[in-house]
Amino acid sequence: MQAMGDGSLSLARFSSYMRQDYLFLIDYCRALAIASAKSPDLASMGHFAGLLDETLNSEMELHRGFCSDLGITAAELEATNPEAATVAYTDHLLRTAYDGSIEELAAALLPCQWGYDEVGRLLEHRVRPDPDSFHSRWVAGYCAPEYRKLTEWLKGFVDEIGAVAPAEKQRRMQGAFRASTRYEYLFWDAAWGG
Repeated sequence: MQAMGDGSLSLARFSSYMRQDYLFLIDYCRALAIASAKSPDLASMGHFAGLLDETLNSEMELHRGFCSDLGITAAELEATNPEAATVAYTDHLLRTAYDGSIEELAAALLPCQWGYDEVGRLLEHRVRPDPDSFHSRWVAGYCAPEYRKLTEWLKGFVDEIGAVAPAEKQRRMQGAFRASTRYEYLFWDAAWGG
């Protein structure tokens, strides 16, 4: 994040990260769709559908635009081979989506959403706005009011459903959250070349 913030992140690293993140987002969208279907009420169903729409039609479009600017076609982007960290993370999310409860799934989805929101907040005032800078354009995407609003909703939803969940379900929620947090770290580490 420091390299993104100070503008020193290389195009090669950024390109590799964008390819892997795009693949991740495809399965993240699948998990969001399942979360919407598993939602306990229409309001939360609508919020998950909104998060799905924002991810599928805004965030992924941002990725396609960046990749196009880097000379990567949509076909090349979608044909990218996923790295081990990407596969591990998406397998965890999809396994939780299909086999877990809505409580576990929401907890598993939260670290990604919350983490990018925090990165956006951290870098928002460190990166000079510049429409020609991929650093600036990337940060702006995670500072958007819509993104922040959805993040705050998801945090509140996890708190709300966790507060009334039985102890065993709370334990599984915590496990799903911790696993996703670990996978977030491994994903970022792999993007850096670790």
